[in-house]
Amino acid sequence: MGLTSNKVLVVAVVLAVALFLVTVWFWPRFARRGWRAVVGRIGLLLVTQVALFAAVGLAANRSFLFYGSWADLFGQEQDMGVVVDHAAGSKDLRVVGTQGLDVPGGGRPATAGQIQKVVVAGERSGIVSQAYVYLPPEYFQAKYAKRTFPASVVLTGYPGTAENLIKGLKYPKTAYLQAKEGRMQPMILVMLRPTVAPPRDTECVDVPGGPKTETFFAEDVPKAVSETYRVGTKPRNWGFMGNSTGGYCALKIALHHPGRFAAGAGFSAYYRAAEDVTTGDLFHGDDSLRKRGDLLWSLDHRPQGSSSFLVTTSRKGEGNRQATLDFIKKVKSPAKVSSITLESGGHNFNTWNREIPPGLVWMSGKLSAT
Repeated sequence: MGLTSNKVLVVAVVLAVALFLVTVWFWPRFARRGWRAVVGRIGLLLVTQVALFAAVGLAANRSFLFYGSWADLFGQEQDMGVVVDHAAGSKDLRVVGTQGLDVPGGGRPATAGQIQKVVVAGERSGIVSQAYVYLPPEYFQAKYAKRTFPASVVLTGYPGTAENLIKGLKYPKTAYLQAKEGRMQPMILVMLRPTVAPPRDTECVDVPGGPKTETFFAEDVPKAVSETYRVGTKPRNWGFMGNSTGGYCALKIALHHPGRFAAGAGFSAYYRAAEDVTTGDLFHGDDSLRKRGDLLWSLDHRPQGSSSFLVTTSRKGEGNRQATLDFIKKVKSPAKVSSITLESGGHNFNTWNREIPPGLVWMSGKLSAT
């Protein structure tokens, strides 16, 4: 049973309740004096508390998907040993698995689309990372056989997993439903986590001496995808979106690479690269790089391209409200900016699931298939 499955959560809850009842029932027997009674009381309390904390932890993890699997929880990488051949003529992207969507007909690609698990090998950055590619049902239908599709890179927050984008934030299912209902055009999603040099949070920065995370996301990923799937290479063919750290990365890369991305959407984004124990020394004393990582500074001091931006915040619950308002004020033509402001919503999956559907529609409207 998987870490995020309903069965595991139900078993944990039932076990916690059962142990609580056992504690209540047997407590009178352990109320007497003596070391056996003391050990019994300690044992019952300890086991009951562990079961209770396990149930609460599993429930929280199922809601927010901090960990996607048991291996992830215990610090073990999944699917180790995937070898990417860098010999001449090899592709920068390899498909290593496929899965359907949780929708009617989800096992039939031409009906519901398909999620492909891939390994992307960055030609310029040297970074190798796993990703998931959602292909809409039209991609597999005969009448669209010669059609290209718009695509968007999608990033999680730090230290999330790419599975969060499928299970918790439901990007593929949402894109499928929005397109089916006619609200957006069919679009390919390239889903990754920003942590390409685990456990370090590189903030999508080209760190002096490596890793070159910005190069990987801004250049290597679009190139590899366009060479593998029917996706164009022009800016109007590509968008970038994400939440939290992924939102910061999306806005930054769309801002600094308007010749590659036509649009960037940041859900609960922040606007300056974090520098803390998880990031290490990102800029190696280079103040120009540090300023470049500050989006508000960049809007004031660097030329703005023609990219479009979507930013989100809430009047209650988000800490990025003032910075978001500042970002909106600083965007100048030919760039464009749109926003979503919720009355209340914290920095969590529930908030992002309220912003992603309109965010996907917005992104679709900014991109072109040709």
